[in-house]
Amino acid sequence: MSRSGARFITLEGVDGSGKSTQAKALKQALEAEGHDVLLTREPGGSPGAEEIRSLVLEGDPQRWSAETEILLFTAARRDHLERTIQPALEAGKIVICDRYVDSTRVYQGLSRGDLREIVDSLHALMIGREADLTLLFDMDPAMGLARAKARKTREERFEDMGLEMQQAMRKGFLELAEAFPARFAVVDAGREIEEIAETCLSLVRARL
Repeated sequence: MSRSGARFITLEGVDGSGKSTQAKALKQALEAEGHDVLLTREPGGSPGAEEIRSLVLEGDPQRWSAETEILLFTAARRDHLERTIQPALEAGKIVICDRYVDSTRVYQGLSRGDLREIVDSLHALMIGREADLTLLFDMDPAMGLARAKARKTREERFEDMGLEMQQAMRKGFLELAEAFPARFAVVDAGREIEEIAETCLSLVRARL
């Protein structure tokens, strides 16, 4: 339905910040208002990218170097963009993506070494698409980590890197939000789920 404004919306934040829950709620709310919405995620969102997802999110924390991870995430993102995101946008849909390149900028680019320039260079070369609006779910990293660990899934490789990593990631996300204020909206993720959902819908409505 919507062919202008912020049609590509990404959700970012530390692990356990409630992004996935809010992404689903946002999709339902927008659909109730008559919009055609695709909800997807990273890493993943296409068959090939989902295969890469298991490689990067499962196993020992030291399974890959940050440099190797950047290449894997970029490969997954390229396939996701080609097969899922771009076709949906061209069809006039709103695309909501649970994580995107900002996660790579923070997780691999900042939190495990000064590799941000490599992330940005690869993104410019192979992806070339930023989100129209990024909702950053900000909360106490200790609370987020406790939530994430309580899920007890196989995809806990980054959570297993510990609280210090999560704190570094929060700092990195907030720095990105400060650097790109036109794209980012920071959401207090420490509140009740319904309250956060209302905030997200209000922010998206304003940009549509």
